[in-house]
Amino acid sequence: MEKARLEVVPGRIHAILGENGAGKSTLIKIMAGVVAQDEGRLLLDGREVAFRSPAEAAAAGIACVFQELSLIPDLSVADNIALANPPRRFGMIDRRAQRKLAEEALARAGAEDIHPRAAVKDLPLSRRQMVEIAKALASGPRALILDEATSALTAGDVAKVFAVLKRLRDEGLALLYISHRMHEIAELADTCTVFRNGRNVASFAAGSRSNSEIVEMMIGREYSNVFPPRQASARLASAPVLECRDLGWSDRLREISFSVGEGEVVGLGGLEGQGQRLLLLALFGVLRGTTGSVLVDGSPVAISGPAAARKPPLSMALIPEDRKTEGLMLPMTVRENLSFAALDRIARGGVIDRTKEEQSIDDMVRLLEIKTAGLDVPVGTLSGGNQQKVVIAKWLMRQPRIILLNDPTRGIDVGTKQELYQLLRRLAEAGAAIVFYSTDYDELIGCCDRVLVLYDGRVVRELEGDAISERALIASALNVEAGQKGTAA
Repeated sequence: MEKARLEVVPGRIHAILGENGAGKSTLIKIMAGVVAQDEGRLLLDGREVAFRSPAEAAAAGIACVFQELSLIPDLSVADNIALANPPRRFGMIDRRAQRKLAEEALARAGAEDIHPRAAVKDLPLSRRQMVEIAKALASGPRALILDEATSALTAGDVAKVFAVLKRLRDEGLALLYISHRMHEIAELADTCTVFRNGRNVASFAAGSRSNSEIVEMMIGREYSNVFPPRQASARLASAPVLECRDLGWSDRLREISFSVGEGEVVGLGGLEGQGQRLLLLALFGVLRGTTGSVLVDGSPVAISGPAAARKPPLSMALIPEDRKTEGLMLPMTVRENLSFAALDRIARGGVIDRTKEEQSIDDMVRLLEIKTAGLDVPVGTLSGGNQQKVVIAKWLMRQPRIILLNDPTRGIDVGTKQELYQLLRRLAEAGAAIVFYSTDYDELIGCCDRVLVLYDGRVVRELEGDAISERALIASALNVEAGQKGTAA
C-alpha cells in the first residue's frame, strides 16, 4: 500500500470507496491492529499510537465488523458476544451477566429477536452478521469500522442497521463505513473518501458528486455501459437445456416449474429467504427428499448429489453464496483452488497432467483477469473480487453447460462487477444455460432475459424482456398482483 491519508471525526459517518485491492482493507487492518504500517503515523485524539494487536486497538475503543465473520459456530450467541472479555464472578464466567450483556448488545444492534442461547451454527448467514455487529457494540467502542457489514443482510436487517448507525452517529461515535453499494453510501454517509491503488484520490461531502463521477474516480476510467446488451432473441426455439416440473422440498419449495434454454440467463428474484437459494441447492443435488422432476435436454435425470450434478450429461456448476467458506480453501494456493474442481479432467490414471493443468489455469487467469502476486500464493491473500473470480474460474475449467449463480457479486467492487456481467453474457452467448439469483434488482434488470419471482417457496410471477422493471420486481416480491403474469403492472 502506498502513502494514504484519512481523517475520521466523531459524530460523522465516513464512507470509504474503492475497488477491491485499492487499499481499503489494508488501511482498516492497520487501524484495527491486525497489521503494522511500514511508515507514517496513526493518531488517536491527536496522540500517536501503534497497535501491536487487535486487543490493543479494542482496548483503545476501536471496534471492527468485517464481511468475513469472526464468530465461533459451535458456541452460543452470548458466548460469542462476550468472547473477548466475559463477565466473571469468583473467577468463573457469570452466565447471567453474560446473557444480560448479550441481550443489551443485540437490542442495541436492532436484533432483539435473536436468542442469546442459540447456537451460532444454527443461524442463517444474515442473522450471524447481526450477531457480529452486536459483538462489536458490546465493547462500547468510540470508533466503529464496518467493512461490507451489510452484504449478507436481508433488506429488513439492513434497515435496522442503518437506524442503529444513525443513532450511534448522533451519540457521537466516529463511524467508518466501507461498501460497494452506492445507494447505501447515499443514504448513510456524511463524508466520502475514494481510494485507488493505495492512495486516497479525493475526499468530499456526500451528495456532492454523482455516482458516475465516484465510480470513475474508483476505477480510473470512464464508467459506461454497465450491463452488456441482451441478445435480440434470447429464448431459442430449441428444446430447453434445463427444465423443472413441480419441484418441491419439504414446505420450503412448492411446485416450481420453469425452463432455461441454451444461451439464456434466467434470474431468480423476490425478497430474501423465499426459496431462491434452496432452489439452486436442489438443482445441484445438495438437498435430499426433493419431489417433482428435473429434465436435461428433455430427459429426466436423477441428481444424487453434487458429484453427479457436475459430471456429464448434467455438467452443472454452482457458484456459492459465501466464497470464504463454501467456494475456496483459503490457506491453499491459487493454483490448487483453481484446479481442484477439475481434477478429473486434467488427470490421467490418478496423476495430474501438469502441462494440461498449467494451460487450463493460464487460460482462466487471462479470461477473468485475475490479479494475483503468483499462482502459488494462498488464495486468502487475494482481494475479495479476485477471490470471487477464482471461484468462478475453477468451475469454468469444467466447461459447464448449466451454471447456477448464488448472488455472485456480493461484496465485490463495481469494476469487478462490470467484468462479471460481461463474462455472464459471453458464457450465455457461448451456449450456457444460466440461472442467476441476485439480491440486487439492478442486476436482475440488466443481466437477465427472464426473471422468476419467488414468494413463500413458489414462483408467483415471470417477467420477460422490457417487463423486467424495478416496480414489477418489487410488486411481485411483495406478492402484489401475484395472480397476473407477463407484463408489469
